[in-house]
Formats: sequence, structure tokens, C-alpha cells
Amino acid sequence: MESYLKIFENNKAWVRSKLAADEHFFEKLARDQRPHYLYIGCSDSRVPANVIMGLDEGEVFVHRNVANLVVGADNNINAVIQYAVEFLEIQHIIVCGHYGCGGVKAALHPTDMGQLNSWLQNLRDVYRIHQHELDAISDSHLKFDRLVELNVIEQCVNIAKIDHVQRKWYKTGYPMIHAWVYDLHNGLLKELDVNLEEYFSSIRSIYDLNVGDE
Repeated sequence: MESYLKIFENNKAWVRSKLAADEHFFEKLARDQRPHYLYIGCSDSRVPANVIMGLDEGEVFVHRNVANLVVGADNNINAVIQYAVEFLEIQHIIVCGHYGCGGVKAALHPTDMGQLNSWLQNLRDVYRIHQHELDAISDSHLKFDRLVELNVIEQCVNIAKIDHVQRKWYKTGYPMIHAWVYDLHNGLLKELDVNLEEYFSSIRSIYDLNVGDE
């Protein structure tokens, strides 16, 4: 209970520090939010979005779930993405995975995890799509890391499938989609070396909804 109650003391200290730096901080923060980024990341407690990005409150719109998945049937993330692109007019969507992700590890070592089974099935689908590449990696640590990266790329592709995103692309050329991985061992963000625009172009005939003709 002591550690729980300490949170409120921490909150008051945080408020004091913000007001000391800018006495109008909360007044300005309460007016509206105009973030430039939508960050889709893992729920892992070690990966706080705006902290690792070095951004202040109000600068990044955040959605987090187990293993940073973008699932077509998930109304939660679809609502987040629609709100971000249509109302906040976000120009950059970032999918950020992290090395050492427990969800990805579970996909590498299938076991019955109850309610999590259907969610983790999406990760196992990523493994299936890239099985030839992954099974060729003999080092288990490197294989784990590579699945983390491939999962991020596939979730970027899933964003590109969404009608709200496509519609905004046709009108404005945005949002841009970025594939990142965070390294827990050194605290650094890495942008994956993948040409997403070229990758999307190769599958466009399959997933393009022709919303630009509306």
C-alpha cells in the first residue's frame, strides 16, 4: 500500500516540476492536443513511448498492446488509427517493437496460454509468412530478434491496408509509416532498414481499396 500511495506523492512532485519550468504548462496542455506522431508499441512496462522518444506530453498519440500488433478485427486500434489520421491529422505513424518482447518469444515457443492464444495467433502468422527465412537462422537469439523486426514490418503493412489510412494517402500523401525497434539493453531506437514504400507498392494490387476514386 505504501508504494501505491507514493504514486500520488510522485504525481504532486511532477506537477511542481512542470510548473516550475512553465507556470502555464497545464493551462496550455488542457487547450487541445496536436501531436505529430501516432506511436503503436508494446504494453511492456520497460518501453514508455514519449520518454524513449524524448518528447513532452501532448506531442505523441499512443496506442499500446501486447507485442505491438495491428489486428484488422480489433476495433480498439482501428478507432485509434481513424481518430489519429482523420481528426488529429497525424503525419507519421510509428510501429515500435522491442528486442526481448515476451509476446514474440511466446510465438517462437508455442504453448497453451488461454485467452492470449487468439491474440498470439497473429504473431504466429508472421512466423508462418517468414518461416523460410527464420528457420534458416541457427542462432536462437538472432532468430528471436529477427522475428521482432519482421513483426514490426508486418504490422506496418497491416496499417497500409486500413481504409482511413489509404483515403488520407490519396488526399495528402500522409501519413508516413515507420518501422522501429527499441533495444532494452542500450536504450536506443533503431529504424529498420526496409523501404516500406517499395514494399507497399509490391502488394498494392492486393490490398488497395481504391478509396481514392470516392
